[in-house]
Amino acid sequence: MNFWDSSAVASLLVEQAQSAHAEMLYRKEPGGVFVWWGTYTECVSAIARLEREAFLTSQEAEQAFRALVMLAKSWNEILPSDIVREKANRVLRVHPLRTGDAFQLASAIVASEDMASKISLVTFDERLATAARKEGFEVVTT
Repeated sequence: MNFWDSSAVASLLVEQAQSAHAEMLYRKEPGGVFVWWGTYTECVSAIARLEREAFLTSQEAEQAFRALVMLAKSWNEILPSDIVREKANRVLRVHPLRTGDAFQLASAIVASEDMASKISLVTFDERLATAARKEGFEVVTT
């Protein structure tokens, strides 16, 4: 079971250049995936933004929202906690990350039980990928 950031999850919901690759990777995750607590809301935000900007029709957005509901039933969320916040604060001091990405990386660290070599991190965000590699994760990108 690997950790998927919101960019990777979103590519399963909305057709993007990396969607086919993401779908292939996701099929290799029979036990589900780890995500951080905010992933669902980040995906809602991405779908809604694409609809507002007319990259998705209302029907396509509704289909993506339904797919998100179904997908969320199979993942394992790393919930907000003091340890996640502590790790996010630490990674913010050593990597040029935004807050959301820091929480994602901190959640991946918690999911790996502080042994980054135990899981891979799937992301299509280069800044997060760079930080994750420096933290010792194998990073899977397109």
